[in-house]
Amino acid sequence: MELIERIRRHAAAHPERIALEWRAGRLGYVDLASTVDRLSVELRGRGARTLAIALDNGPAWALIDLAALHAGLCLVPLPPFFSTGQMCHALKLSGAQALITDQAGPLCERLGLPKSHSELRVAGRSLSWIDLPGNPHAVPAGVRKLTFTSGTTGEPKGVMLGWNHMEPVVRSLAGAVEVTPADRHLALTPLSVLLENIAGIYTSLWGGATAILPGCPEVGLAGSSRLDAVAMTLALEQYRATTAIFSPQSLQGLVESIEAGLPRPQALRFGAIGGAPVSPRLLERAAALGLPVYEGYGLSECASVVCLNTPRHNRPGTVGRPLPHVRLTLADDGEVQIAGPGFAGYLGESPPQGAWASGDMGAFDGEGSLRLHGRRRNLFITAFGRNVAPEWVERELTLEPAIAQAAVFGEARPWNLAVIFAAPGASESALEAAIAGANASLPDYAQVAQWITAAEPFTPLNGLLTGTGRVRREAVYRQYQQQIENLYRAEEQAA
Repeated sequence: MELIERIRRHAAAHPERIALEWRAGRLGYVDLASTVDRLSVELRGRGARTLAIALDNGPAWALIDLAALHAGLCLVPLPPFFSTGQMCHALKLSGAQALITDQAGPLCERLGLPKSHSELRVAGRSLSWIDLPGNPHAVPAGVRKLTFTSGTTGEPKGVMLGWNHMEPVVRSLAGAVEVTPADRHLALTPLSVLLENIAGIYTSLWGGATAILPGCPEVGLAGSSRLDAVAMTLALEQYRATTAIFSPQSLQGLVESIEAGLPRPQALRFGAIGGAPVSPRLLERAAALGLPVYEGYGLSECASVVCLNTPRHNRPGTVGRPLPHVRLTLADDGEVQIAGPGFAGYLGESPPQGAWASGDMGAFDGEGSLRLHGRRRNLFITAFGRNVAPEWVERELTLEPAIAQAAVFGEARPWNLAVIFAAPGASESALEAAIAGANASLPDYAQVAQWITAAEPFTPLNGLLTGTGRVRREAVYRQYQQQIENLYRAEEQAA
């Protein structure tokens, strides 16, 4: 079933229900259906088959997304954390014929786009429609969403998704989370991130719930990687959010805010967390505060979520059982293989065949929940022959208040080293204590023996972090290579 048909059913059965809400207003299911119908006609009439979108969170983003989906167009979300090069790459590779944005001046200057544009009015806002000299045949027919993975390389890949790939995920999530019309989902991450787009907007509307879409600054998101945890915590309470999606960073901010005295969001019944590895100790702290947070796992190549813990079956330390629409198996070396609706392939490459090799290493527990061990390409082997997943060590390091970010190395070395970005105000002695605290929870072969203090935070803009919060270790190594090698060399000479 198309999403617009689902929206129309909710509108017919319960015309009083609110579909979208934001600080300045709300839109019921009846008005949502009619607005999407009108806007889809207008979008088709403008002649572009592939539309790029660069907007802050809000009703306009959702309406354009839904209208493009209904009109049979392909939408290309441009995340705010993409670098100039990544945005240019996405526009060129997708062949986008138009860009819809609320920041025409800065974007045109930054990306070298035509400065002339027309107006597109959506949700009471005047947006800029910028015509582009794109290739209308770059994206195959049937692709409705082209999401560019921030990945671990400079040039992101375009993951092609049709509604036939996204709908099974939406249906599974609505069932697993048990979405009802009483739910109020608050978007805490950019809508240009596939997880929030599908698990936030689509799943809420599928279940007849309300999607709350304030601008990113209102929920504490500033720039590409800065978080005002107090603002986020207060927004959850003020909007009476029942569901939300957290990153490890935002969950840690919520936990620390509550521990510091802010009230726990009383209405919250289901907080999903994913996008990057999560420390078990962080989940334990959240549970101790009564926060209903459940870890999940997904990939853009699988249209987002494939595994999820739920209140009915919660196995902390795992990412949960596979959702009904997929089938997971393990290769001989432990790599997770995923079969199901999948995706239509990467733009410009041959379509995938058979189960998708995720690149993630894992194992199933006795109850069928998946426990992840790290990325296959990130796993390193020490000089003593011990396998270490750096994500595991980094989770423990960043749980220490004095450590904001960390990247761990140790391939073929007798001891491990970390590049650390310290929390504001953290002294050298505080960092020493933090390293000791993290090491206390790790076996000797995974402990950090030496560290380097990073000169700047890891962010998507400087290329040291992906948009979903994963460390780009190769980039961190290149930036600090001389210091890293000097430390190892000094230790070898001393020995």
